[in-house]
Amino acid sequence: MDSARPLKILIIDSNDERAAVVEAGLSGYGDAQILRMGMLTDLVRKIGEIQPDVIFVDVDSPDRDTLENMRSVSDVMPRPIVMFVEESEASLAEEALRAGVSAYIVDGLSARRVKPILDVAILRFKVFQKMREELDKAKSDLASRKIVERAKGLLMEQRKFSEEDAYKLLRNTAMKEGKSILEIADSLISISRLLKG
Repeated sequence: MDSARPLKILIIDSNDERAAVVEAGLSGYGDAQILRMGMLTDLVRKIGEIQPDVIFVDVDSPDRDTLENMRSVSDVMPRPIVMFVEESEASLAEEALRAGVSAYIVDGLSARRVKPILDVAILRFKVFQKMREELDKAKSDLASRKIVERAKGLLMEQRKFSEEDAYKLLRNTAMKEGKSILEIADSLISISRLLKG
């Protein structure tokens, strides 16, 4: 979210009175641009067109389709989602959080609560996104390390190199060819597979 420009906030609610409560609560939120939409149909496409920074969803009780819509949005275009519901089961709250909802509020819609809930939802979203990025990087680093280790193992087995010499060969080859060690290791593994048939 770009702090240099006003927030674009989308309210999704088929109930005009309820949506007006959220809108009233957001009135003191700087010069935020507030948009309203009544239905959840074709949500991913509409979110893609509107590009809101934050989404408020007001429903009586979330059903599986609503939660699946939230999951689809979170998978394609992650952003803070605040969901106000009139009634809920504990399992639905858990599912909503797994679907990417940042704040799940049961029977607590009032204009004075909207801004603090939004602030917490944005903060929680940022923390979660940072954790997700760190996890993705750790997974990528581990996968890269495994490829380099496998390439070193091939050199040690086939050329009888020490581990240190195998790594030096990979590093020197990468430097000569202007590529990363990972690219060289991956190429070596591919060539080895090709030669084995």
